[in-house]
Amino acid sequence: MLAILAITTPIFLLISTGYIARWSGLIQREQMQGVSLFVLYFALPALVIRALTQHPLEEILQINYLVAYGLGSLVVFGGGLLLTLKYQRQPLNASAMQALGMAAANSGFVGYPVAVMVIGSPAAVLLALNMVIETLIIIPAALILAEMASQQGVSVWKTVKQTALSLAKNPVLVGLLIGIFLAVTGLQIPVPLFKAIDMLANAAGPAALFVIGGALFGLQVKGMAKDVGQIVIGKLIIHPLVILIAFFIIPGIDPLYMVGAVLFSAAPMISIYPLLGQRYGLGGVSAATMLVATVASFFTLSLIIWLMTLSGLMAF
Repeated sequence: MLAILAITTPIFLLISTGYIARWSGLIQREQMQGVSLFVLYFALPALVIRALTQHPLEEILQINYLVAYGLGSLVVFGGGLLLTLKYQRQPLNASAMQALGMAAANSGFVGYPVAVMVIGSPAAVLLALNMVIETLIIIPAALILAEMASQQGVSVWKTVKQTALSLAKNPVLVGLLIGIFLAVTGLQIPVPLFKAIDMLANAAGPAALFVIGGALFGLQVKGMAKDVGQIVIGKLIIHPLVILIAFFIIPGIDPLYMVGAVLFSAAPMISIYPLLGQRYGLGGVSAATMLVATVASFFTLSLIIWLMTLSGLMAF
């Protein structure tokens, strides 16, 4: 158990550092947003490019992995949507946001720093693969449904087009496309440029965790226990469980990648979740959920690592 805590404790100490920096007034919200932009627009794309250019192409193009992770995430998204829309009779936009919170992990800011400490360098490849599922399937599905509910009378095609244009500007997705192009063509990055990319990539994990801590400062949890509870359970417990089942169903996947997929899916929801929730009338719930999920993930991630160790999937 001490070996497991040795993995998870540094992660949450870095998150705590970001929170304390905001709480103490040492760093203001605008300054924290600057660090966040650095991670999103420079460090994470550099991390993805480095991963895709340092591994053989056959190691990167893991179709079975994409199918398993995509299938598991879609099942959770669909289940969350069904629960909130059909059984709890919530509006479509609120239902889509709750389903998004259950099915889209914070792969870049939390999932990667945890996974890299457990499985090492393959975590960067899995980050790129997971981003494909999250940015091209799960997030667009939620945004399209939410926009359809919010903009009555607007055609589905227009909504899809607007969402696609927005996602095309995602810097991590741009980094993914650059990395795939370099991997497929075999082009070599000049040494000085690669060193700069390498330095940026190394900053991604610590800076991302620092930003998450800062983002948690000021969030409140009041009178939202039911909605917050079901989203948190869906994200931290149901999502990794369904992902694990999907990886057992789909054959031919490296067990190390299975471990990584479970760890990524056990991370809290995407960092922009409170912003999206606010846009679609779920601001308070999404912010409170982010806070509870991030705190709770310290315990659930430690538990999941311990259970995978007991099962023989992992060894320390």
